[in-house]
Amino acid sequence: MKKDFVIRILFIEHSVEEAEQIISLLRNTGIAVRPARATTADQVQAALAELEPDLVMFDPANGSIALPEVKRMLDALGSDYALLGLVGTVDNQQVAELYEYGVQGIAARNMPGQLLAVLRREFDALQTRRQLRRLEATQRELERRCDALLDSSRDAITYVHEGVHVRANQAYLETFGHESFDDLLGMPILDMIDAANVDEFKNLLRGHSRQEKLPNQVSLRARRADGGPFDATVEFAPATFEGEPCLQIVFRRQVVDPAMLDQLQRDPVTGLYNRAHMLEEIGRAVADAANGRKGQSLLLVEPDNWTALVGGIGLAKADELLAGFSARVRMLLGAGDVAGMLAEHTLGVVLDSRPDEAIREWITRLQQRIGSEIFDAGARSITVTASVGGSLLGEKNANAELLLNQASQALRTAQSLGNNQIELHDPAAREKADEERERYWLDLLRNALEGEGLVLYHQQTVSLQDAEGDYSEILLRMNGPQGEVLPGFFMPIAEKHALTGAIDRWVLEHALQALRQREGLGQPTTFFVKLTAASLRDQTLLSWLGERLAQARLRRGRLVLEMTESKVMTLLRPAQEFVTAWKRLGGRFALEQFGSGLNSFQLLNHIDADYLKIDRSYMADLPQHPENQKKVGELCQQAHALGKQTIAEWVEDATSTSLLFAAGVDFVQGNFLQMPQRLE
Repeated sequence: MKKDFVIRILFIEHSVEEAEQIISLLRNTGIAVRPARATTADQVQAALAELEPDLVMFDPANGSIALPEVKRMLDALGSDYALLGLVGTVDNQQVAELYEYGVQGIAARNMPGQLLAVLRREFDALQTRRQLRRLEATQRELERRCDALLDSSRDAITYVHEGVHVRANQAYLETFGHESFDDLLGMPILDMIDAANVDEFKNLLRGHSRQEKLPNQVSLRARRADGGPFDATVEFAPATFEGEPCLQIVFRRQVVDPAMLDQLQRDPVTGLYNRAHMLEEIGRAVADAANGRKGQSLLLVEPDNWTALVGGIGLAKADELLAGFSARVRMLLGAGDVAGMLAEHTLGVVLDSRPDEAIREWITRLQQRIGSEIFDAGARSITVTASVGGSLLGEKNANAELLLNQASQALRTAQSLGNNQIELHDPAAREKADEERERYWLDLLRNALEGEGLVLYHQQTVSLQDAEGDYSEILLRMNGPQGEVLPGFFMPIAEKHALTGAIDRWVLEHALQALRQREGLGQPTTFFVKLTAASLRDQTLLSWLGERLAQARLRRGRLVLEMTESKVMTLLRPAQEFVTAWKRLGGRFALEQFGSGLNSFQLLNHIDADYLKIDRSYMADLPQHPENQKKVGELCQQAHALGKQTIAEWVEDATSTSLLFAAGVDFVQGNFLQMPQRLE
């Protein structure tokens, strides 16, 4: 399940609290949700029209609407969806009845792991169905275009099934001297081949039918209908015709010089294959893996610190260094291995089938050879190390885009660990690798807390209503081996190892110091600082904050602590107590991702928030979604009636800013308005 998906869920559920618990569970596991709840037929009808849900979670104990009626309304909607039964306990009779009436899965409230697994499975299946329909539509359009291209092509093209012609274009008929395809219908392709090449061509046909690895292009002598021979280059490619697998064969009279063709496929600097041909080789390896071939792998190789290297030797000598680097890679290639350039200084290597340990040994040999070599770049001699990231290739990841993404991610991970590192994507060893990386980053995080490894940024929050003073969101980064790292990477590790409370105190300490400095310079500023769940349970935090505020001598309200709506909902009592005590100290509080719950304003009966940060899902392509504009306006109207100020995050264009001003939003924030800047 992709993390950037927002799942639209309709709860047909009698209890708001139980629905909220499920929503909080989903959000706490990183699943973005746009929920709605209905308990009557009219409410279901209205929710279906407004929400157009992806998933419908039906509680058979809702007491007001039956499953067949819900199913009828869903089918009348005309959209694809997933219908799940939501039960308290699993009863075999009830489960059987739910499946009989059309549910696609059963989710148990008292088993969160099972509920999440079923929801993910059905949403992934829904996405797969939708993607399949898009692909089928694309395929039909492509087939139509291919037919048009086939008929207009000047190349002689035919489709052969079990050695017999089933389709041919006009150029093919003219090349072989036939007037219409009726002359070829049912004729074996071997009749078009000169007797001297018949056996060779027959073996090629057999090999392609068995999906063996054979050359895709051969030179031979063909024969016209009148018996006249001619030399031709013949190309083979798997294809389908009317849903049946067949072989596309192209005859070209003009024979291309193999040496010239090979030269055209080479990168002029390194002598390796160029990007276009390398992608073709990766595609062939993926096709072989899809057909059951095992042991292949894709590796990405980059010189470490390339920018610094080029800066040292000069751009004019960069090609010379890259050529020498590539030569070391070429020396280790086996007979079935292929290497080529995929980016400016990124080499791709497709290793032929070999055991996993042999792949790692090959990478180690490559790094040793490169590391022990002295490279000449003009008048300078330098040493170079290489980081290697790759992915083992099998049936499960037999997709060129997925394979490249896995290899690229592995390379970036290797580089983040330092120089001369290896990272190989291997599903069987993923857990072990994850543990090792976690230990590494945990040590980095602990060292960052003890030293100066954490860094604060701020992003301005702009007032649309002419509020006095400056307002900024405080953002956290950590210095990593290859630069600054975002909190989304290290905070889960911190939470797992109970370090989030210490991080909160570090951020608050430095934010208060910055506020004090600004006050001294006559620059009144308000900072918004995120708070983690661990701090709510910290009984000593408020007294510590009180001491720091007294030392800083700030005006009331200069420091605003904030938490997400879903986190506060799951920790309602400690959050209520914390916010009440915090406001007595002169602080203010903000709720993030507001408006994402079933009844967000009900939460304000318990949490006295000063600012409501509207859920960012409403900001995505806001000008193209009138329903989101309307929802934002409604949220602002209700918030202002309660004396709350509203903030819109992730604002990325001027049109959205104008719409938010018209909707009554008090503050806006986003990269369009200001990129995050280092807090000095």
